[in-house]
Amino acid sequence: MLQEWQTATVINIIDENPSTKRYFLAVNGINRFDFKPGQFVTLDLPIHEKKNKRWRSYSIASAPDGTNVFELVIVLVEDGLGTPHLFSNVKVGDEVTMRGPAGIFVLHDPIEHDYFMICTGTGIAPFRSMAHHIFNHQIATKNVYLIFGTRTKADLLYYDELSELQTRMPKFHYIPTLSREAWDGRTGYVHDIYKELAKDNPQADFLLCGWKNMIDEARKNLADMGFDKKQIHFELYG
Repeated sequence: MLQEWQTATVINIIDENPSTKRYFLAVNGINRFDFKPGQFVTLDLPIHEKKNKRWRSYSIASAPDGTNVFELVIVLVEDGLGTPHLFSNVKVGDEVTMRGPAGIFVLHDPIEHDYFMICTGTGIAPFRSMAHHIFNHQIATKNVYLIFGTRTKADLLYYDELSELQTRMPKFHYIPTLSREAWDGRTGYVHDIYKELAKDNPQADFLLCGWKNMIDEARKNLADMGFDKKQIHFELYG
């Protein structure tokens, strides 16, 4: 059933780095906005005459907290239409038209096997929501590996927050890796890490979120390792 459009007010914007902003929105007319971690909302932006060319979907980066506020983390796509409009024109206090939540890229219930959450860029959004939801509700899990690939440390969204969360969740393993900068953590691409950690874990489940090239390569690698496609779930960006 198609959801109705509603409005939300932008209550805060944080410049996370030169190409990424965090938008905090409060849904108008309700006291709480309920969603499942991993779901997305669709914004209707005034960027085209045709309706379906105005719609842009973004995963919710915050965990459900019983309020009407949620967070989106958005990277600028300079040759696009949607993100340049958001970055240049949308300010605190503005209203945006939205629809949602939607999507089936969500946590299994119950969580019976080790989870590998593999992402690049703003693909971290649904996994941040999931990790906090697991912690907030003390959900029983096996090991949860959040493998996050970016080019440089400046691109590591929520680094301090997720590092702290790892210290509070014994089975949560936050593994950021940088492809173009040396540091005291992992370097290279996400693929080497999950192949190393999952090679003797035939029942593991995999959640992939990010750019198409990363997801295509990961799906091929996991299939070559013997994992069934039912164990591999993904959400494409771009």
